[in-house]
Amino acid sequence: MTVAYFVKPNPGDESFCHVTFTSPPMISNLERPLRRSPSYSYPALLGLLFQWKRGVKGPGLALTLSPHHSKSFHREIVMASRQPHDLNCLTIHELGQHAAARMNKQTRDYYNEGADSGSTLLENSQAYGKYRIRPRVLRDMSLIDTSVSLFGARNSIPLGVAPTAMQCLAHPDGELATAQACKRAGIVMGLSSFATSTLEDVAAASGDNPRVLQLYLFEERDHSSKLIQRAKKAGYKAVFLTVDTPMLGRRNMEIRNQFKLLKPYKIANFPEDSNSAATASVMDSSSSDSNQTAQKTESAPGFYDGVKRRAPTGPITFHSHAPNPTLCWERDIGWLKEQCGSEMQVWVKGIATAEDALLAVHHQVDGIVVSNHGGRQLNGALATLDALPEIVEVAKGKIPVHIDGGIRHGTDIFKALALGADFVWVGRPILWGLAYKGQEGVELCLRLLRDEFTLCMGLAGTVTVNEISKDYLVKVDKSGFISRL
Repeated sequence: MTVAYFVKPNPGDESFCHVTFTSPPMISNLERPLRRSPSYSYPALLGLLFQWKRGVKGPGLALTLSPHHSKSFHREIVMASRQPHDLNCLTIHELGQHAAARMNKQTRDYYNEGADSGSTLLENSQAYGKYRIRPRVLRDMSLIDTSVSLFGARNSIPLGVAPTAMQCLAHPDGELATAQACKRAGIVMGLSSFATSTLEDVAAASGDNPRVLQLYLFEERDHSSKLIQRAKKAGYKAVFLTVDTPMLGRRNMEIRNQFKLLKPYKIANFPEDSNSAATASVMDSSSSDSNQTAQKTESAPGFYDGVKRRAPTGPITFHSHAPNPTLCWERDIGWLKEQCGSEMQVWVKGIATAEDALLAVHHQVDGIVVSNHGGRQLNGALATLDALPEIVEVAKGKIPVHIDGGIRHGTDIFKALALGADFVWVGRPILWGLAYKGQEGVELCLRLLRDEFTLCMGLAGTVTVNEISKDYLVKVDKSGFISRL
């Protein structure tokens, strides 16, 4: 079968490239057949075109689009390449400003605050300023492939949407809008356990797009076990176990604002508590209902009674159940791997030292995320980019190393990859996009980062993500002197 398309090689290019697939390209890492959707993402098609240009041909997936679908497919590609700029919002910084103007004070403070003085939150972003890029030239940058393989699919750029809680505070469509934006962009989504949409609804909105579940492993294992089984059934690819919350960091504005998840929103993933007034609050079990109702639904954190540890009681709330000081490598990782089985991978999110990275390798987790919880836990901890090199060194490629925290530009993605990260995750900018224009705002956020990253790759002289290495960076010290890595 011969299928021809006119495709723009680059989004900003006014010329078209006539591509004819007489034998579809070999797509070794792409399990998302083109025949499933006429609106296959533009970045992913560029990945196919890149392989075609390099002469990689063979008995790949058959293209079985009808003539009508072929026209829709072509139209979608051209539309994706011609998306106009939002002249009011050309950077992630501007996106944050627009979001701040649209969110109420309680939500704005909750999303944007770090622990204590916020120094680690600030340093997460500032760490990227310590590095400069060494660009190479005359390398034929006519076709750049920004895609990477992750969870059995092709991700359009080496970036995922990090799990962030209670997204309906930013926009009524919440996690569903984020899922739909990720699907359109071909980007993996992480879902928080404390989401305001159920994991099943998010799975339905995501379609075939990969997704992972962030997990707080509760002291009462039954709650976590039920959540894992639901995630397996809904097709989630991995569990990201948050390991940096044995207790919660001090967030002063959250305390001062007496932050509560206001009605009609609820913590959606714990149906046994869905009718409880306690789900109206993430701070404690109080609510606006009568004292009698509050007493019936009171939640209490776990404690040591002098003889043994007592687990949290009452309906699940964030502050009573999410922190778990009993977590340990020897007992909990094995249990979690048994629960996930072969259907879902087990990752640990919150690694910040080489020692813990070695333990992760020893306990055979499937991957790690270098994270300090967005600067919301231990204030004074290392910025994630500063922690990354020692972790990459001891991981030695045995397991993938991802990173989050402080990424605000496409060049930040490039720098993280150059320092050894396999992939990055972005949280707050996604919430800003959601607050700005819902799904459209999330798509804008992802498009800004994608375009900046693609431009950075091209100007730095890298055609594929695998080419990005520390050879492309120098470090600048406080005196302004530079050193090769």
